[in-house]
Amino acid sequence: MSELAILGAAIGAGLAAIGAGIGIGKIGSSAMEAIGRQPDQASKIRTNMIIIAALVEGVALFAVVICFMAL
Repeated sequence: MSELAILGAAIGAGLAAIGAGIGIGKIGSSAMEAIGRQPDQASKIRTNMIIIAALVEGVALFAVVICFMAL
């Protein structure tokens, strides 16, 4: 196995993790701002935030698995 392949898989997995972290941070930030503006809708906003965060995390996990399968 080539060293460049291992390096590429590691960089790809790292970028996927960083992207997921940034995405979930933005989702949480926007949700908290929305709850601050409309506190009566907090439960709906929180539910949507959790669903979207789970989808982002799923895509990131898929990307990490694909990076390691490329080896």
